[in-house]
Amino acid sequence: VQLVESGGGLVQSGGSLRLSCEASGFNYRDYAIGWFRRAPGKEREGVAAISARGDSGYYADSVKGRFTISRGNAKNTVYLQMNSLKPDDSGVYYCAAGSAPVFGENYYPFWGQGTQVTVSP
Repeated sequence: VQLVESGGGLVQSGGSLRLSCEASGFNYRDYAIGWFRRAPGKEREGVAAISARGDSGYYADSVKGRFTISRGNAKNTVYLQMNSLKPDDSGVYYCAAGSAPVFGENYYPFWGQGTQVTVSP
């Protein structure tokens, strides 16, 4: 089982990034996928999650209206489109595969290594 994040980087405030989470070694369409982030000095928090079927997306209040989570139709990939980025969005972003599209980490047995997102003022 492997989850690999990509697409992080340095962007100015107000800019956009698209993160990708590529899954392999399991039937990823049987799993909900969540995106989490850990900012410096803070606990990891849930950002967005999508159901196994891809028909339901869930977002933290802090990113609603700015972030969009989606599943790739042909690829074993889940995307997180991040628009209108703010410095508070900076952190290491992780994707995880689990049993439900919720923000409780206990629901997610499989995790990627993370990708760094830095938003400059």
